[in-house]
Amino acid sequence: MSDSTSPPTTISKSTEHFDLVIVGTGSANSIISSDFDSWRVAIVENDVFGGTCLNRGCIPTKMFVHAADVAETVRHAHELGVDASIDGIRWRDIRDRVFNRIDPIAEGGEDYRTNRCPNVTVIKGTGRFIGERTIAVTSPSGGQRTIIGDQVVVAVGARPHQPDTDGLHRVPYHTSDSIMRIDEVPKHLAILGGGFIANELAHVFGSFGSRITLIHRSGALLREQEAEIATRFTELVRARPNFDVRLNTTATRVRHDGNFVRLDLSDGSMVTADALLVATGRIPNSDTVHASAGGMEITAGGRIVVDQHQHTTAPGVWALGDVSSPHMLKHVANHEARVVQQNLLATRSGGEMRSVNHDFVPAAVFTRPQLAAVGLTEAQARAAGHDVMVKTQNFGDTAYGWAMEDTSSICKLVADRETRLLLGAHLLGPHSSILIQQLIQGMAFGQTVDEMAHNQYFIHPAMPEVVENALLGLA
Repeated sequence: MSDSTSPPTTISKSTEHFDLVIVGTGSANSIISSDFDSWRVAIVENDVFGGTCLNRGCIPTKMFVHAADVAETVRHAHELGVDASIDGIRWRDIRDRVFNRIDPIAEGGEDYRTNRCPNVTVIKGTGRFIGERTIAVTSPSGGQRTIIGDQVVVAVGARPHQPDTDGLHRVPYHTSDSIMRIDEVPKHLAILGGGFIANELAHVFGSFGSRITLIHRSGALLREQEAEIATRFTELVRARPNFDVRLNTTATRVRHDGNFVRLDLSDGSMVTADALLVATGRIPNSDTVHASAGGMEITAGGRIVVDQHQHTTAPGVWALGDVSSPHMLKHVANHEARVVQQNLLATRSGGEMRSVNHDFVPAAVFTRPQLAAVGLTEAQARAAGHDVMVKTQNFGDTAYGWAMEDTSSICKLVADRETRLLLGAHLLGPHSSILIQQLIQGMAFGQTVDEMAHNQYFIHPAMPEVVENALLGLA
């Protein structure tokens, strides 16, 4: 691999030189700690400050999801003997609560870097590589400046995938970038996709009164989850009264008809909706930043290739987050940013380089019901040659499960019979994203299922007992 500390290319008089150039203001913004006070730093942003998670992803969606969960709790309160009803959904108040919190954070972050960090130059515009560690930045007004860095960090994230569906480019439609800021809840929302973005936003708008049609090319929603989990989740979504789930189906043509969007489907049917959400995945922004022109190798899927230190194939250039990681998750991007931070400092100090750790990467889907997973599925574990032990535990077989009248939630654990190590954990049910954390910790520290089950207390009668019982089933 090329030496990351090799000298910069020849700098023309019109080129501005920096010790460090960061392209993207999501997780990479956190790299600039007080340790970099002696560095001359440029940070380039072509969009809103703070990245996808803050502005259009994890944080706003979960704020909407919480309100949706409250609405669903009221709707189902009668199952517990509590008669309650929803007087109305004040969508604009819900929306404004979210963005009146988020927008000032984004604005404050930009103001802080611009006006309170004397060693940092904030450059608004689209940055594109034109050579080795050399970036041309085009401002929103069309002006251009060229910058070069001794070290460069590329963290430009990803964008919504747009399928090549006949007529799609001629009709108004939303992606996750835009739909959370609309003025009214659609009466009927059609959604292309069946992954986590499609399902979280289906839960939000379905809970707020939209009729939902999910159109998914696969045979199950969230098909990358453990098969038992994906199947059960799909059945539960299909049972929701205002949901229509079309599996093994694609849109072959999209038309705009007055105030409606009409979708011709591959099964010969047609769907007419007030609004269309395209949620068919996300693609890395390596092309928009012209990463290959900067000497970076790109995978067939568009990711920038990095090594264990997050260094690209170009000298002095690092990448992190959705543009390079196989895990498009904020907690992974944050971890990678900390790795890059230490390694940048090591280029000057001669200190030890830090390696990234992607061993046990968890993820959660904030729908109704909630899902969380870490590690291998049962099929993956068997394909890898493990002698597999499996335990599926119902939430409803615990005391708190009785309290909730839960009849559908499960915790499924996959372990290796010989080593006694947990290979994977998969939860479907309330607070799954919290319950899985103790299993992540056990896997990260190499505990056997026997140690996890017997060497700690689980509070009774509380929800973590479902994890305890699942572990006891393997121990």
